[in-house]
Amino acid sequence: MKLPVIKQLTQFIEDNDEDFVIETIETLENLTEVPSLKDEELDVIGELISNMYGAIEVNKLMKEGKPKKEALNTFMQRVLGSIDN
Repeated sequence: MKLPVIKQLTQFIEDNDEDFVIETIETLENLTEVPSLKDEELDVIGELISNMYGAIEVNKLMKEGKPKKEALNTFMQRVLGSIDN
């Protein structure tokens, strides 16, 4: 996951609507079923999907009242915590 990408996607959700990102995730998930995709291509798609889910989580924290910066930090700490375990 890349914080700059999550920030950009979070801003996109604020400016537009979360539904756009959800539909994009569904489209990318469908693409992963193409049998001729190479591992590198699947990795890129997976990274995009992860960042989009991250932005949705940050947006959820913001809806709960956290300022954007705090929501981003909380989310990234959660991600790093799960990696360390």
